[in-house]
Amino acid sequence: MLCIICHPNGFPLWEANRELGSWRNLSASPYAMKTRRDFLKAGFAVGAGFSLLDLGGIFAAESATSRATPAARAVLVAVRDGDRATMLDRALAELGGIQKFVRPGQTVLIKPNIGWDVPPERAANTHPEVIARLVAHCRDAGAKSVTIFDNSCDQWERAYANSGIEKAARDAGALVVNGKDESLYRETPIPGGVKLRSVRVHALVLESDVFFNVPVLKHHSGTLMTAAMKNLMGVIWDRGFYHRTDLHQCIADFLTLRQPTLNLVDAYHPMVRNGPRGRTVEDVIEMRTLLASTDIVAVDAAAAKLLGHQPADIPHVKLAAAMKLGRMDLENLDIRRLKLT
Repeated sequence: MLCIICHPNGFPLWEANRELGSWRNLSASPYAMKTRRDFLKAGFAVGAGFSLLDLGGIFAAESATSRATPAARAVLVAVRDGDRATMLDRALAELGGIQKFVRPGQTVLIKPNIGWDVPPERAANTHPEVIARLVAHCRDAGAKSVTIFDNSCDQWERAYANSGIEKAARDAGALVVNGKDESLYRETPIPGGVKLRSVRVHALVLESDVFFNVPVLKHHSGTLMTAAMKNLMGVIWDRGFYHRTDLHQCIADFLTLRQPTLNLVDAYHPMVRNGPRGRTVEDVIEMRTLLASTDIVAVDAAAAKLLGHQPADIPHVKLAAAMKLGRMDLENLDIRRLKLT
């Protein structure tokens, strides 16, 4: 049994485990912090709008973004304060159910972040519970096949195994594919690209009927934030071209080829410093949130707000919105907020 002793202001100081007869000092833990200043002092890379209370305004009560005008082109679902599987269930239900996206006999691709050889609690990769639940939904909807891959940054077998995603996905009925097999990538023109005119894309992206993009939200030292748009760098072979050319423009350009059917952002416990790989579990804070939208720009705009940034602070979000590949003007979207507790 656990017992928490709190400061008079409400934040936890000590945790007692009565069975083990042990105490843990929580005063230096991320969960003890209340203000943005507290997080900045601890070295967390959060923006000026950061708040665990309303999560950057996304969950502000009765805000101007509660319901959009009839002209809105996207629905954004923001769920908080549930377990990962339940939040995914509620987000899909709010969007019309899995049957709205997957029909019997269709082939499904799920693209998580499996870039790093680290365990789930480090939050460098999408959490395996989210992936397993989504695979189960697709199977229940009658999908012919459900396939998962990523072009990992670390050694792929170790990243797949130690992230927990390989086992979770296979146990749920998915096929897990090696994303480092160069023979599976096809040179593909990007006719709408500004800087990215052609790129080698994994065949599953080109051929699957349904494409779910399921990133983890986290800090990134090169792009400030990584979420849905940047996760798609894991479906191309030569990421170096992006970095050599114009990283943010190439991220936006890729969306002119194919956009995911649905984007689901795992923001349960985002990494807020030392991204994209992180160093320890102390780089992570708990938000217990999941975002979902068919509009990849909108979901990244909301993700930026969760970390305290304005959408325009993330160059590839601003560029994609300017290219009319999605909307970052959250005040004009239909935001459906679900608080589960």
